[in-house]
Amino acid sequence: MFTGIVEELGEVVKASEAFLAVRGPIVTSDAHLGDSIAVNGVCLTVILVDGDVFHADVMEETYRRTAIGGLREGDRVNLERAATLTTRLGGHLVQGHVDGVAELVKRTPAAEWEEVTFRLPAGLAKYVVEKGSITVDGTSLTVAAIDGDEFTVGLIPTTLEATTLGRKQVGDTVHIETDVVAKHVEKLLQHTGSQL
Repeated sequence: MFTGIVEELGEVVKASEAFLAVRGPIVTSDAHLGDSIAVNGVCLTVILVDGDVFHADVMEETYRRTAIGGLREGDRVNLERAATLTTRLGGHLVQGHVDGVAELVKRTPAAEWEEVTFRLPAGLAKYVVEKGSITVDGTSLTVAAIDGDEFTVGLIPTTLEATTLGRKQVGDTVHIETDVVAKHVEKLLQHTGSQL
């Protein structure tokens, strides 16, 4: 479980068909075999720590559902260690289980922040609500607006500087994790015969 508060921008050291090595001095400072680290919002399991670099296996399912397979050496990635029972919940409850890959379709700069709009993959818009939480590349954000399959978030200077979202351009892809509560409510209603 994560909070969606990115701890640092890491750097991909090596990427292969079934393996990822990422440099991240903060997240490796207390990392051990079996720990979970979110890489752009994707929960990966540490298999080796070598100085400030951690290594993780990547399953075929992860490649199929995410854009992790497109990472190359030198790419910057958002990193967050798994939450503990004493972690402040500055964002929201994030599982690190990506629901889909969205496309950045618009950036609107303002004086002190920026509005960014993403197009959701089919079937996810029903889980996104205005003023609700959403995870974009592992970053907990508040939905400012939703219009069909597109949603907009506001990015403050800290988020623009401290995450990959400040560097993303129109046409780039991001990982989306919708609020898990909405998915559980939907499943519960299906079992009771109610409709959303």
